[in-house]
Amino acid sequence: MSRSAFLLATACGLVIAGIVHIATVLAIPRFSEGDAFTRARASEILDHPLRIHGLAGGPPAAGGAWLPNPDPAVSVGVCSYDLDDGPMRVSAQAGSLMLSVSMHSRRGAFYAVTDQAAVRGGLDLVVMTRAQYDEALANDVAGEVTRDVRIIAPARRGFAVVRVIAALPSERAAADAAVQAVSCTIDSPAEPTGDEAGGGKS
Repeated sequence: MSRSAFLLATACGLVIAGIVHIATVLAIPRFSEGDAFTRARASEILDHPLRIHGLAGGPPAAGGAWLPNPDPAVSVGVCSYDLDDGPMRVSAQAGSLMLSVSMHSRRGAFYAVTDQAAVRGGLDLVVMTRAQYDEALANDVAGEVTRDVRIIAPARRGFAVVRVIAALPSERAAADAAVQAVSCTIDSPAEPTGDEAGGGKS
């Protein structure tokens, strides 16, 4: 290969690489606002899961399709949380349809459970920081048994995914209703910040 041909090929390669780089940088905001973690934050203002995939028809999920290939037999909803607001409680009642709840941070799932773990027909999960967990332990009444499942989250922000399986087509509406019946609420006031604990800045 002659020197001029080599220089031409190198220049073309650099131009193509530059175009790809610029296109990638310009696309970052769009993709960062469209990932599951960011979209799930829309559920923070709700006290029940935000519908992601329903089985019985009705309006499409908010923000468009989240799941490229959703399971046709599973109804899905999400509850986003910010532990700066306080621990998040996810409460569900066991029924005839199988229900599962999984907890996620940006790094992926860190806890999962099904309604087989329900106590007296109820499942109560409380996601909290280590400090909130220690405070809850300190406030426990001696000898009193709690049915709460306390989960220490690896990060303050995350979301819970609620899934209900409809084994038969006739159960699809019931599966959607079971997802919406799950409660997602803030369990207690927010932890005091360093400034609040110290009386604020002088």
